[in-house]
Amino acid sequence: VQLVESGGGLVQPGGSLRLSCAVSGFTLSNNAMNWVRQAPGKGLEWVSSIYSYIGRTYYVDSVEGRFTISTDNAKNTLYLQMNNLKSEDTAVYYCAHEGGVGLDYWGQGTQVTVSS
Repeated sequence: VQLVESGGGLVQPGGSLRLSCAVSGFTLSNNAMNWVRQAPGKGLEWVSSIYSYIGRTYYVDSVEGRFTISTDNAKNTLYLQMNNLKSEDTAVYYCAHEGGVGLDYWGQGTQVTVSS
């Protein structure tokens, strides 16, 4: 199993970024996936989940309406579209597979910095 994130970078407040998580070793459409972030000096924070097999998505309140989680099953890739970014969104973002006992496979993380 391998999860590889990309798409992070430096963006001004109000800007947008799209994170990608390329997955190998399992089929995305049959699995639950998550985005988790860690801001500087803080703990891990769950951001969003997608359950493609039942068509459900979930978001932490602070990103609801600004972030969108999705998958491209043909590419076996998970995405996080982030719009209207704020300084408090600055963090390392991780994609993670949700197994039977929690988040069991993680990517290496991609840095998102929101600053003017």
